[in-house]
Amino acid sequence: MYYYGGLDMGYMLIALIATLLGALTQGYIQKVYAKWSTVDASFNGTGAEVAKNMLLNAGVTNVGFAQIDGTLTDHYDPRDNTLHLSKDNCFGGSVASVAVACHEAGHAIQHAVGYSPVAIRTALVPVVNIAQSAWSLLFFGGIILGMTGLIRIAVIAFGASVLFQLVTLPVEFDASRRAIAYLAESGQEIDKQGANEVLTAAALTYVAAALTSVIQLLYLMSRTRRR
Repeated sequence: MYYYGGLDMGYMLIALIATLLGALTQGYIQKVYAKWSTVDASFNGTGAEVAKNMLLNAGVTNVGFAQIDGTLTDHYDPRDNTLHLSKDNCFGGSVASVAVACHEAGHAIQHAVGYSPVAIRTALVPVVNIAQSAWSLLFFGGIILGMTGLIRIAVIAFGASVLFQLVTLPVEFDASRRAIAYLAESGQEIDKQGANEVLTAAALTYVAAALTSVIQLLYLMSRTRRR
């Protein structure tokens, strides 16, 4: 592998690609979200209210709602069984607000019905929390010390993070599918169209992250084989 000034140029290239893909996908989701934030949904209610109706329609009645700061910081937390929605999506009634809130409701439904990829993803969380903070130290420490075994452990640790991202993809896709299906059934075409655009743009951020992580893993594996 080529080096310049002691830096691994291959790794730097991958980091650059990851940064560019991340910036492009984040810019795209913000653009699409802003577009549909100006379009009123056909529902007579806020994002939180529509999401609650979606949950009731699925027979899920014990999910809480809470407002959080920021934009597009929305998420479902299984630890407190609560949809944490940003102010605009919690209290707004735009197509974008409804789409994002219902997507998070989709995650709550997954949790309630025992959707298997969610169980796998949850089981990986403690492993990934350790792996994400340790793999780079192990990898570069192994290179500096010339310890191939340490590098292999680092690659395995990073592989756990990649696996987590790959398992996340079907979880996100399924939550969006549930949201779009509900909006198509209970709303109008404008709701379905907007939700499809917003949630597809959001999904691209996960796809880009997973893709760059897979490329990075393959690179690290090749470095290990060379050693």
